[in-house]
Amino acid sequence: MDARDLVRSVKVVGTAQGARALRSAWRRRRTDARALPRVGAERARTPGGATGAEPRPGGGVIRFERSSLWVRVAVGGAVFFGWDGAGPEPSYALAGACPEPDPRVDLEPDKDGGWRVVSERMLVIVSRYGAVEIRTPGGVLLRRDLPPRWWEGEGTQEGDGGQAGTDAGTGPEAREEGARSAYARWLQRTELPPDAHFFGLGGRASGLRLREGTYRLWNTDPGPFSPGQDPLYITMPVLMGVADVGTHLVFHDNTWDGHVSLREGEEGLGSGHDRPGRCEVRMSGGPLRYWVLAGPPARVLHGWAALTGSPALPPRWALGHQHARWGFGSAREVRRVAEGYRARGLPLRALHLDIDHYRGHRVFTVDEGHFPDLPGLAAELRGRGVRLVSIVDPAVKAEPGWTVYDDGASADVFVRDGRGREVRGVVWPGVSVFPDFTDPRARKWWGELYAERLAQGFAGVWHDMNEPTSFAAFGDPTLPLSARHALEGRGGDHREAHNVYALTMARAGYEGLRGLVPEQRPFLFSRSGWAGMQRYGGTWSGDVETGWEGLRASLSLVLGLGLCGVPYSGPDVGGFTGHPSPELYLRWFQLGAYLPLFRTHAAKWAGRREPWEFGDEVLDHARTALAERERLMPYLMTLAQLAHRTGAPYVRPLWWQHPRDRELRECEDAFLLGDALLVAPVLAPGVRARTVRLPAGRWYDTATGTAYEGPGTVRVEAPLSRVPVLARAGAAVPVTGRDGSTELEVWPPASGRTGSGLVIPDPGEGWDRPPPERFTVRAYGGGERGPRVVVEREDGEPVPYRVRVRRG
Repeated sequence: MDARDLVRSVKVVGTAQGARALRSAWRRRRTDARALPRVGAERARTPGGATGAEPRPGGGVIRFERSSLWVRVAVGGAVFFGWDGAGPEPSYALAGACPEPDPRVDLEPDKDGGWRVVSERMLVIVSRYGAVEIRTPGGVLLRRDLPPRWWEGEGTQEGDGGQAGTDAGTGPEAREEGARSAYARWLQRTELPPDAHFFGLGGRASGLRLREGTYRLWNTDPGPFSPGQDPLYITMPVLMGVADVGTHLVFHDNTWDGHVSLREGEEGLGSGHDRPGRCEVRMSGGPLRYWVLAGPPARVLHGWAALTGSPALPPRWALGHQHARWGFGSAREVRRVAEGYRARGLPLRALHLDIDHYRGHRVFTVDEGHFPDLPGLAAELRGRGVRLVSIVDPAVKAEPGWTVYDDGASADVFVRDGRGREVRGVVWPGVSVFPDFTDPRARKWWGELYAERLAQGFAGVWHDMNEPTSFAAFGDPTLPLSARHALEGRGGDHREAHNVYALTMARAGYEGLRGLVPEQRPFLFSRSGWAGMQRYGGTWSGDVETGWEGLRASLSLVLGLGLCGVPYSGPDVGGFTGHPSPELYLRWFQLGAYLPLFRTHAAKWAGRREPWEFGDEVLDHARTALAERERLMPYLMTLAQLAHRTGAPYVRPLWWQHPRDRELRECEDAFLLGDALLVAPVLAPGVRARTVRLPAGRWYDTATGTAYEGPGTVRVEAPLSRVPVLARAGAAVPVTGRDGSTELEVWPPASGRTGSGLVIPDPGEGWDRPPPERFTVRAYGGGERGPRVVVEREDGEPVPYRVRVRRG
């Protein structure tokens, strides 16, 4: 035990809770030492030589001396690879059933005893010893997976018959001669082009681009974190590689603990030799199976959304500014903050109540002494256009006589150990139990509990502490690894269930809310999650430390999660801890105004986060940022609809449309908001002007109207009153006009060129699917005021919006 861990736990949760956390940590260590397999000698294994192949729909099974590989190309172009009998199902990532195989795919013999799978979007070549090359249809190499290796132990596990976790996979190849024990460790090495850059792996704070190093795949509550910490709350085995030859995404569908090690390649090492990039994936158990998608970034994420589910569409109000604080201890305080926004003319769409409003921190309760009429408070605020959002933690206080605990115990929905006893941990309410969200019965039971939240007047929920976290004075702050889970009836332990605990909790909440209020889209976001979490909502940064590094990490997290298919996210504006300077707070606030989830939040011991707490100058500039956020609401709603339909993130890296531009691939301090706007936030103190790398084309400074030509680097003003925002020439951006109606703000294309615009109208809070309205922008001639600009609707119908042409 590290004494610093104990000191930290006491500081965070208090002396009594700290003592409980110490006992819980010792209990967890003893439980796992007794119940987990004791692995003896291990044997390394490789596939061996190829012995034959069997055609299957979409590809086929290639057999080796000691293993087998199933290659299956799905309709849409995603390619599945399953070693050792692993099939694509069951999977927590896939949205519904596995996509149908592409009937046009051929399995053909290749030279030297290997095989090739030929499809429209990808060429797969499998060597006679199990190396897998993934190439473009024209034969250009995207990645080369070396033959995998396995290490198998001869351990036993008490009360489990020596079977840890679940089978390695199911499907046509499950339990064949190659199917192995679930706790066999494996390693896969991959070579990539020397210029390849890496992105993704969930929420990483070290930067948008993943540098050389090792990244752990284990959802963790790090406490208030700084950019150097890893892992964080959301880890995903989803990696995007971007190189001159093309872009591809690889997803290892394995929920166990693992590590991904990256090494950057190098070009021009002499004699015409290059050093390839290298990726190593090591998993502690589970199946070796993965999916690969290739093509332009937009196509890749469209395919990813088709595979793992469309991102949930938030209600319109959830795209406005939201304010939270761990420390709203009474209805009086909530009213004071809401009135502060109203009196100063600051738009506010939601207020979030943290664990303070619970009775003794018990989930699904209300402290009626401090919140005597919560439904009345919610109705009062809603009358002013402000919704209430409730925190929901998974931990249930183990208190006989309390209805939630008694009902859950009676329904047998809590996680148990190998001896059938409830697994207990320590969280905010004290000694607690944890619903097993991998059990459909538990999800249904939990989802029905949200009726209490709705009755209290809440319009949405945010899930917290769902890694899951159990306070521990030392070791991993989660459940015992030997804790038993249903895993949809297959059975297994926490080593397999840990990373999908939050995902399945989100499913329980989302499906519960849909059933309770079927006419409204649920609003839910979650601190932790896994691949596919976008189906149920979004996420936020978690407890990012206050500081300029935390501000930079906020942008990295949002961009990285977007490339993993989670488009709706944002940071704690101002940082979760500490007291930001007025300048830091303002720059964070200005960044947040252009991110999907725009929420201020802080710990109860940290400084306030209301804009008026930082002086009149900051208040004025924050008012400007809020006004711009409100003005862009039609554009943000369009981007939300686009994300829902195509998987494209609202916030995109600068290389989104130009992945072969190496300068853009290096840029981590600016981003695209949709296709029309380029935002260059200020991420360091004292900055009043900054350089911006522009993609190809003409770009207008939206503040000055100055036109710049890309690709290239320009220097633009960044006064304290605003951050630089540039508009793409030819863009028609839907904005809110002065009369409150939607209008098109048009930035002229160069004479003789065309541009475009897209509007997807607000569907309200229901499930309507309005058709997209597409516009073409043309410029003719010249003159003192520039070219004449004409906007036409692509279907020939009249343009239903007022058009306002912006000129330099």
